[in-house]
Formats: sequence, structure tokens, C-alpha cells
Amino acid sequence: MIYTVTLNPSIDYVVRLEKMDLDAVNRIEEDFKLPGGKGINVSRILKQLAVPSTAWGYAGGFTGKYIADWLTEEGITTDFSEVSEPTRINVKIKADHETELNGAGPLVSPEARLELEEKFATLTADDVVVLSGSKPPSLPEDYYQQLIALVQKAGATFVIDTTGQELLTSLKSNPLVVKPNHHELADMYGMKASGMTDLIPYGKQLVADGAQYAIVSMASDGALFFDGNAVYHGWSPKGTVKNSVGSGDSMIAGFVGTYLKEKDALAAFRMSLACGSATAFSDDLAKATEIQALLPTITIKKLEEIA
Repeated sequence: MIYTVTLNPSIDYVVRLEKMDLDAVNRIEEDFKLPGGKGINVSRILKQLAVPSTAWGYAGGFTGKYIADWLTEEGITTDFSEVSEPTRINVKIKADHETELNGAGPLVSPEARLELEEKFATLTADDVVVLSGSKPPSLPEDYYQQLIALVQKAGATFVIDTTGQELLTSLKSNPLVVKPNHHELADMYGMKASGMTDLIPYGKQLVADGAQYAIVSMASDGALFFDGNAVYHGWSPKGTVKNSVGSGDSMIAGFVGTYLKEKDALAAFRMSLACGSATAFSDDLAKATEIQALLPTITIKKLEEIA
């Protein structure tokens, strides 16, 4: 079973208008509300791939219920730990510029923490836990490391999708896959990348430091894939980008869901690219038909062997 952990979910309120004028009344042309949070996005894409998952995390209030009800309607199993304050609402403004207004998140009580952490004791060696996204301010800085320790104690496997020092620290615990984008990778290692060639040594370093597999996404330039034996470049045909939110989460879902079924890392990378691109070309997360339509168009090229 795959368990996704979203410590700080949200309702994403997406509004579209042609131009955003500050200090003025702006008329929204289109708006919609979606369940948000990186782990939740992973569960939603896994559902499109017919891969079951259970969504864990913290949720509270009418906003938390809205998210749980939405996921249940989509056929996704949820087991959120309840917090007393409402789950946050994030505002995504898509106009001549794309702007996001993200809430900090609710207070997580010691009782809610204990409830979530006790779930980790039920994990087995056949399970994968996907840890992704931000943390509410009330949780300690090393909370992901605490959860990773619980995963390892149970003998399960984990995936982590975060950035910076938190990601670097997690590498020594051997995550199944990590997926920084090119900017995040540059920041992690304190370097400047002017092109794909500059990224390759640092992608290799992710694997050398402990990740079993690493994907470095590069927006319209596709992604690099590192498996410890070779470096690959993969990309999809160009399309109209409608949605930058959730594309990386879709890549994680595509990789993990396919890898668990097929144990083929390159096939998993191909599906990862199809899922990420299909979401980028959609208003919401990609649907199964959109992913399957893109899958045959994905190109993967081996760049070099790793000695």
C-alpha cells in the first residue's frame, strides 16, 4: 500500500482574470476550489493510474471536511488526524502574472501528533510512505526526520518531496526517489546552473548521497533521471501550460505507482513525465485519459553511463 502524508493540506481557491490591478476592484472571470497539498495531489494522480493509496495528514474544520469529502467522492481512502483549527485556504491568482497567497496552517496539538504517529506502527515492508509538502509552523523543524525514523522502524520504504537542508538530511536514509527541480537542486548545493550539463554532477550526487533514484525536473526542458548506473534526459511534446501547481506531485505519483507495479525504473520515469506534463496542460490534476494519451509521445535519451 502507498500512504501519502500531507501535514499541511489546503483548499486551493483558483481565480482567473485577464489582468490583476493592485489598489482596484478586480472582476474574476473564472474560479474553482480544489483540494490542495502535495501528498493529496499524489493520491489523486495514483487514483487515475488505478493504484490504491491512503491519504494521511492533519485536517480540521469545515475546510478539512471539504477536502476529505472530495477525496472520498473520488474513491480515495482517507484517514486524517483531526486538528481543532480549520485547514488553511490558499489563493492562486492566474492573471497577467501568477500569484499565490498561501496560509500558514493550523495548530497541531500533541494529541493529533500522537494519533498520526501511531499509524506508522501499522506499516509493513510492503508499504511506501510519500512525505511531501510544507509543515504547519507548530511542528518541529525536524519533524520529517522523526517520521522517516518511524518508517524505517517499521521496515517500510519512503519517498520525500521537500527542499533544501531537509532534503539533503533525508538522503542518508535512502529514499526511494527524490525530485527537486533545477532551481531547488542549484540552491541545495549552492551552485548556479546555466544549462542541463551543469545539473548532471549534482543529480549524480543525490544518488551518491543515498537516494535510490533521482529526478531533476526542468520545466519545459523535461527532466533528468539518475539511477546510479546512467543519466537520462526525458521530455514530452510541447503543449500549452495551464497549471504549474501539482505537476511535480504528479511526477512523483507516476514514478512511485509504476515502479511498485513493474519494478522498472525507466518505465516509471516515462510515466512520471507523462503525468507531470498532462497535469501542466490541464486546469486541475491530469485525468487518466490525458496521461495515457501523452505516454506514447514521451522521449527518453541516455546521456551517459556512470562509472
